[in-house]
Amino acid sequence: MAKICLDYGHGGNDPGAVYKGRKESDDNLSLGMAVATELRRHGVEVSETRTTDRAVSLAERSSLANKDGCDYFISFHRNAFQPEQAKGVETFVYTAPSTKSVQLAEKIQKALVGIGFVNRGVKRANFHVLRETRSPAVLVEAGFLDNSLDNQLFDSKRKEIVIALARAILSQLGISYTTPPPTSQTAPDSGQILYRVMAGSYAIRDNAQKQVARLKAAGFDATIMIYEKP
Repeated sequence: MAKICLDYGHGGNDPGAVYKGRKESDDNLSLGMAVATELRRHGVEVSETRTTDRAVSLAERSSLANKDGCDYFISFHRNAFQPEQAKGVETFVYTAPSTKSVQLAEKIQKALVGIGFVNRGVKRANFHVLRETRSPAVLVEAGFLDNSLDNQLFDSKRKEIVIALARAILSQLGISYTTPPPTSQTAPDSGQILYRVMAGSYAIRDNAQKQVARLKAAGFDATIMIYEKP
């Protein structure tokens, strides 16, 4: 089974970039956890450096990835420069990158540009999480937090961005993306129609409980439903 470590930049007393009350740490966490859900739906094992708004040191982030022995490490960020002066996406690899990290970075960059972001290219940098992580590593800057147009695109195309990122990662793993089946609808006594969404099925209850905790941390209502596999 493929294993990915997803890193959500900043958190806790380190909000990252902040613009008009919007915090980079929140966007990183929300986007990354949504991508994690998509990857798990395809059978990928995902470890995460944080699942709540808490501070995690750079050393802790790379150590977690190295301890878990991940096939790839992907760090989610959003960029900032001067208000409304820069826009677009860029994906970073280490200054002496592996072939696999470059391949993944190029796929992620192409996927996000396809959503409508300005292409700032794949670049090389001596970032700690790229340098100290043993597995092929990339760092994604998903648009500029201090650019209103990038924020509008980030919000209005969120579902498309999540799917595009998942497709790019799965493609690098040699896994084909599959569209989730239609959700069932129920009609409660009030006559209101609700749509229930499954986030995965687990043979081990502890894994199911961890997924519920992640979803609740991201603001989603979640519970465990037991059924017997035919």
